[in-house]
Amino acid sequence: MNQEPPRPQEPYSSPFQPSGSQVTRPVFLPYVTYTLIGICAGIFLLQIAIGYLFNIDITSALVKDNAMIMRGQIWRLITPMFLHGSILHLGFNMYALYAIGTTIERFYGRGRYLALFLIGGFAGNVMSFIFTLNPSLGSSTSIFGLLGAEGVLFYHNREVFGAIAPRALTQVIVIGVINLIIGMTPNSGIDNWGHIGGLIGGTLFAWFAGPLLRRQGMYPPYTIADVRSQREVVIAGVAVTALFFFLTVAVMFVRG
Repeated sequence: MNQEPPRPQEPYSSPFQPSGSQVTRPVFLPYVTYTLIGICAGIFLLQIAIGYLFNIDITSALVKDNAMIMRGQIWRLITPMFLHGSILHLGFNMYALYAIGTTIERFYGRGRYLALFLIGGFAGNVMSFIFTLNPSLGSSTSIFGLLGAEGVLFYHNREVFGAIAPRALTQVIVIGVINLIIGMTPNSGIDNWGHIGGLIGGTLFAWFAGPLLRRQGMYPPYTIADVRSQREVVIAGVAVTALFFFLTVAVMFVRG
């Protein structure tokens, strides 16, 4: 018998925002983060409206459901990242998305940030498909991908961020570990494999495609520029997506 989708227990972002007296932060409005929050909220309202007006649960056709994925409904590895089971679930996830995403989007840029969100969500749902039979939904797979990317951002650019970097890295690790431990508690209803997969997928993409910041200009203040090439970003995105797609196909073949 299928269990209920996981209850909300989502990560919170580091309170450290990249800044410093010697570095000028880029001015950037996180439109993609706002749009993703709007999409998730809009879909949640649509779920409620269709259920109320027509007594139809549209989530049943979109959640991660292993049996349906085995029948070829591959979209269920993508759509769950935009679905939520309750207003509380939505609220936790959207707060976490805003808190982490606004920092990541500022340094990743809109296109690369959107790719990170989608890759993290996809990777999380693939790992959930492989390792757990329970249905699941929610943006936490993507959010854990953002969390991993935040850690990589501070690690790769620790010279630019200075004293902030080790504190921020510690915070990211603590947040990730605490949330994964919470997910291991009995009857938590949390899809921990989805979180782990999102963390792996986001970290992999960030490691090979994340910003490599370099100081430019005369002191004070410095400006910063990303020297990562677009070619590296595209290759990393395709490679990480292909890796998790291959894992999906391999598991379907073995189980079929």
